[in-house]
Amino acid sequence: MYAAVLWVAASFPNPDPMTNCGLVRVLESSRFLSPCLNQRVNNGRRSSSSSVMSCRRRRLSSVVSSSIVASPAGEITLSSEEKVYNVVLKQAALVNKQLRDLDDDVKKPQDITLPGTGSFGTGSLSLLGEAYDRCGEVCAEYAKTFYLGTLLMTPERRKAIWAIYVWCRRTDELVDGPNASHITPMALDRWEARLEDLFRGRPFDMLDAALSDTVATYPVDIQPFRDMIEGMRMDLRKSRYNSFDDLYLYCYYVAGTVGLMSVPVMGIDPKSKATTESVYNAALALGIANQLTNILRDVGEDARRGRVYLPQDELAQAGLSDEDIFAGKVTDKWRNFMKMQLKRARMFFDEAEKGVTELDAASRWPVWASLLLYRRILDEIEANDYNNFTKRAYVGKAKKIAALPLAYAKSLLKASSSR
Repeated sequence: MYAAVLWVAASFPNPDPMTNCGLVRVLESSRFLSPCLNQRVNNGRRSSSSSVMSCRRRRLSSVVSSSIVASPAGEITLSSEEKVYNVVLKQAALVNKQLRDLDDDVKKPQDITLPGTGSFGTGSLSLLGEAYDRCGEVCAEYAKTFYLGTLLMTPERRKAIWAIYVWCRRTDELVDGPNASHITPMALDRWEARLEDLFRGRPFDMLDAALSDTVATYPVDIQPFRDMIEGMRMDLRKSRYNSFDDLYLYCYYVAGTVGLMSVPVMGIDPKSKATTESVYNAALALGIANQLTNILRDVGEDARRGRVYLPQDELAQAGLSDEDIFAGKVTDKWRNFMKMQLKRARMFFDEAEKGVTELDAASRWPVWASLLLYRRILDEIEANDYNNFTKRAYVGKAKKIAALPLAYAKSLLKASSSR
């Protein structure tokens, strides 16, 4: 995922036979097609402000369109950023509600049915603990630095982040893993049905059970999880993006969603006066920034798979085309184009920094580490003279270690005392 990314979705290149063993076969079967039941509503936390979006628009107006636009037929449609912000508002409302419920001493019932054990009870605690441990083992094996970052968190939050990571990894592997060629849209529909079951407390397997327990404990909403699956659907049917507005929505689906999943677990500093929406926006911005960084780092690798994730209209404005990318030649046009793309990614990192300080103190260090280390990949692209066709930009171990003290120092900054 990164060096210690907790807000960010990233690629999971190494298949894990333990997490996805037989998953394609299960998805293509009808075993977890179940009758629709009433969806459980999660609880939420903190204050809100309708002015956040307008402020964010002003800051990012040169980066992404966020206005309401009219279709050729005269219908009013929302831009990608507006659509995503509607999800942000919902997540913030859940957190606000949780705070109110905590003030009223409202307790959520723990009602999870573990696979093969019947209703959840005290006798099932050991099985659930084993499920969390297995999630931790997956993180430790396939995302080593990410795993080390989670060790800086409290034990309960650490386990919950492991569960979220494993679900995201398994979802990503559906379209990028060794069995990707066998995945169909129907398989993703069934994976989504399985997601809905685990949110209702009926997990399909023990790894799902860990996430089911997590979403019952924290005010995590199902929508970001559904949206990540939608990002996988986009990968099945789409290999080009006409504009940055289109690409922004994709980046939200596959990366920004993880921020919305994780903030309720990491928590917001009780002393922070920042609005919940602003913290969620920062988490979203970090996800977008990291996915843009992935795209800019992997231009050559994606091109060899027939994919171009760069905005087609901006390529044309720079005098470039897909053919130039497939040719893999670094020219002055390409350098100028890349400078603009790197600038935009850095602006999203700048936006993300505003929210890290507002997180709970125990969660700041790993998030700062993730931000600083992933941002340095952009520096490495520049150091490679913008050759992201044949050279892979990465941050070396020495630079990673050197960044940790700075991340720790930044994590000591106190949350804002006023809005």
